[in-house]
Amino acid sequence: MQRRAFLALPCLALAAENDAQFVTEAKFYEKLPYKKIRCKLCPRECVIDDRERGYCGVRENRGGKYYTLVHSRVAAAHVDPIEKKPLFHFLPGALAFSVATAGCNVNCKMCQNWDISQSRPEQVRATYFPPSMLVDAARQNGCPAVAFTYSEPVVFFEYVLDAAGAARAAGLKTAVISGGYIQQEPLKLLCERVDAIKIDLKGYSEKFYKEVVNGQLKPVLEALATIRRLGRWTEIVYLAIPTLNDSDAEFTGLARWVKAELGVDVPVHFTRFHPDYLLKNLPPTPVKTLERAKAIADAEGLQFVYIGNVPGHPAESTRCPGCQRIVVERVGFTINALHIEKGKCTFCRRPIPGVWS
Repeated sequence: MQRRAFLALPCLALAAENDAQFVTEAKFYEKLPYKKIRCKLCPRECVIDDRERGYCGVRENRGGKYYTLVHSRVAAAHVDPIEKKPLFHFLPGALAFSVATAGCNVNCKMCQNWDISQSRPEQVRATYFPPSMLVDAARQNGCPAVAFTYSEPVVFFEYVLDAAGAARAAGLKTAVISGGYIQQEPLKLLCERVDAIKIDLKGYSEKFYKEVVNGQLKPVLEALATIRRLGRWTEIVYLAIPTLNDSDAEFTGLARWVKAELGVDVPVHFTRFHPDYLLKNLPPTPVKTLERAKAIADAEGLQFVYIGNVPGHPAESTRCPGCQRIVVERVGFTINALHIEKGKCTFCRRPIPGVWS
């Protein structure tokens, strides 16, 4: 889970007074009688009356046409290490120009960016930041990658598509940091446009998703399987929250599902929870809990299991499954050593899955 920051960009003026520039017709919806529409972007399938909005608060029915209100309406921007996402097998050591708009299609009680994710566009300061400017900013800041992150890129889907296309044309890589709560058709289109999709798998039970996330687990698992099947690079983050999703049964179920449905080479990050938003009553995750989760996943045969939000822990580094040597040595967001050449371990020449250049 990433805490977002805002990067001041003096050349860009705040442009909330001209809302029209942020409004673009949505791509996935169905027209219904009486000027109603049904959104087909995420599993909620909101049915929305004229002049009303969906659950996410950033899409509006105007006379029977559905519009996104956040195209190029950037509420947060920052230059981050790619390891902060976290993506460990995607351009290690690179910087990613990271952006977000307001809005989200779930309401996680542990959200660290709730002030933008749970806000409507009018409630947060925003900058007009079209795809061309995003590409220019990434280049100016020495970023070989652009990341769509912090809130939920699914709800600013149209902006992600256009910005990812512009980034690709400029030779930049793109990554989406998402909860994976999306329908199959838009997901397939997203996979065509971006280079990596990291999924925050919030828990491994429908009960947890219902009570803590206000969503469903099944569509997220289906999304992960689709991303993998379409060959897009993916990694999974599991935020282990004391008493809520930290049982051996959940860790085992998750590991076995990943092994059976995705493969043993998909990286899984077990990440430490810190109290925030609506879960300030719980303590940070004990490191021993994360180590227990990793031990379970290791025993099930997963090859790349990491411990996150514990800077300096040995399980931040990547080991070659063949020779067991460290091929990417990490401390926090810093890369101290990299022993991968042309996608292979420099020691034993075993291929290491990922996007390395």
